[in-house]
Amino acid sequence: MSTEWRMKRLIDICDVFADGDWIEKKDQSKEGVRLIQTGNIGKGCFLDKKEKTRYITDGTFIGLRCTEVLPGDCLVSRLPDPVGRASIIPNSGQKMITAVDCTIMRFKKDVLLKWFIYYSLSPKYQSKINSGITGATRQRISRSNLGNVEIPVPPKEEQKRLVNLLDEVFEKIDKAKENVEKNLQNVRELFESYLQDILANPGDGWEEKRVKEVCELKSGTTISKSLERNEGDVLYVKVGDMNLSENLVEINTSSRFVKSNEIKMSQIIPEGSIIFPKRGGAIATNKKRKIVKPTIVDLNTMAIIPGKKIDKDYFFHWFQLFDLKDISNGANIPQINNYSFDEVYIPYPVSLNEQAIMVKKLDALLLETEMLEAVYQKKLVDLEELKKSILQKAFEDKLTGAQA
Repeated sequence: MSTEWRMKRLIDICDVFADGDWIEKKDQSKEGVRLIQTGNIGKGCFLDKKEKTRYITDGTFIGLRCTEVLPGDCLVSRLPDPVGRASIIPNSGQKMITAVDCTIMRFKKDVLLKWFIYYSLSPKYQSKINSGITGATRQRISRSNLGNVEIPVPPKEEQKRLVNLLDEVFEKIDKAKENVEKNLQNVRELFESYLQDILANPGDGWEEKRVKEVCELKSGTTISKSLERNEGDVLYVKVGDMNLSENLVEINTSSRFVKSNEIKMSQIIPEGSIIFPKRGGAIATNKKRKIVKPTIVDLNTMAIIPGKKIDKDYFFHWFQLFDLKDISNGANIPQINNYSFDEVYIPYPVSLNEQAIMVKKLDALLLETEMLEAVYQKKLVDLEELKKSILQKAFEDKLTGAQA
């Protein structure tokens, strides 16, 4: 690092370094002074979230006597995720205030705001933030600890040069990421399109039945807390367990278990069934998972058990195209019940052998799809690593135009 670079505390390079003042219990309005919250602060970007915008009255704002948030200010969230993320406040044409868990930073003239924003994306900055975090269950960084975080500050002309270089390089990387993400989406849509075409153009020997005519619906059950175990011969699965890395297609493990000799056998979901969320916001995630081991599920989960006329793997492929939101009720807490499937129809070849042939073709195409997805996901990871590498060079004064 050049001898002209200096390490300086955030609090020492700001003309304004103040926390917000608004808290939940204060009055809210449909218009007035806009509330900027931690949820509006992304990693280096502002998340507008207009549909969730909240306001307070001018009278409340005057009573607070707090620092007004101005366009071009930097806001730092002192709550996860992650703690310390920062963004520039855009010009919304509105008077703005921020919450108690945000810190407003207005930099002195010798520090470029964008220089800090880029630094806030670097692993070194996050490491310094993490060293100042307190709290076991609700992690946060105090304004005092945030103010003591040091950042490298080169001469202003050098900041301009490096910011321009980073703008140029990151624009290229973001464009590359955009192309990779489009390719990834195209790959996923290709498989879905192929399956939809098959189902939309059935040949001879197909029929269409209500799901309830050819499948059994089974709701979850309540298990006494005293029966839950850290290990056992039956998985006890809740909606959150569907997110475990081993459970993204099939349910292979759980965070809880039970013993088969301590429960009713009728509570166990048969192998080949498909489970999904049946209550609350989890319905919108549209998760569906295969049951491949002895499993019971909780009351927030439902299972569909394919009958003798439906190949279980054929049903799983068909069910992937089905959007659970389409059959959930419109209540404040969405829910799916047995009657939700009253008018849901499934087309299928009458011949189980033909269903099996279709499954074999679909599985082969799915395998190719997953291989391509893995390639594109690796490219996305590599591009993120490239960003980190470039940021590290920039803040160690090792980034030149040729390297960029």
